[in-house]
Amino acid sequence: MHHFFIEPSQVHEDEIEILGGDVNHIRNVLRMKAGEELVINDGYGNEYGCWLHRFTDTAVYAKILEKRRVASELPSRITLYQCLPKGDKMELIIQKAVELGVSAVVPVASRRCVVKLDAKREGNKRKRWQAVAESAAKQSGRALIPQVGPVTGFADALTQAQELDLCLIPYECAGELLGDIRRSAMECTRELLGSVQKGQSIGIFIGPEGGFEKEEVEAAMGMGAQPVSLGKRILRTETAGLCILSVLMFWLEE
Repeated sequence: MHHFFIEPSQVHEDEIEILGGDVNHIRNVLRMKAGEELVINDGYGNEYGCWLHRFTDTAVYAKILEKRRVASELPSRITLYQCLPKGDKMELIIQKAVELGVSAVVPVASRRCVVKLDAKREGNKRKRWQAVAESAAKQSGRALIPQVGPVTGFADALTQAQELDLCLIPYECAGELLGDIRRSAMECTRELLGSVQKGQSIGIFIGPEGGFEKEEVEAAMGMGAQPVSLGKRILRTETAGLCILSVLMFWLEE
């Protein structure tokens, strides 16, 4: 069944007013007709089972058959701070991160990022990335559309992440930084991830293809970030974030 997102202000008693680009999508792409059923979500955990009622030049109206609360969101808000990768990898990362339950994605420009975006290219990229996030949210039955933020410098991203309850930074040399000779990096990581509580806000910093410089990791630790290990293998930037998101999803969901 087709799935659409709207603003709460578009819900009117027993019907919903669909506006914007979704009007053209319903009418000319999907070629839906009056009487067909669809699912509409208001981005605040409310989902509506509806059927198409009437069409105008600028809107589509759907009658509400059923309203229900959606329980598809993780019990913690997770923000992925993803350093800019090369090519179209960011689209894949955003798509899969949204499927795994991330709440927001912040593109980050760190020292080893090869990609450099001017204002125009960043604006176009961000529109595309947000469209990918919306499509993935619809496909995976999310209750909200995760937002893709503007490209942020590494130092500014660290400052932003200080507002979160927990900040994680996967690093291939985590063992050297954890400083506990009694336990391995993986043991420290298991203990840390196992202590994550529902309701906490969590940030994850993922480096670019060349990884983080040691000074960047140390700066992150100085602002409260916790280095973690993702195992004995070196993971690509498009794999690392999805790996730790999967582990957190396992810990947080029952």
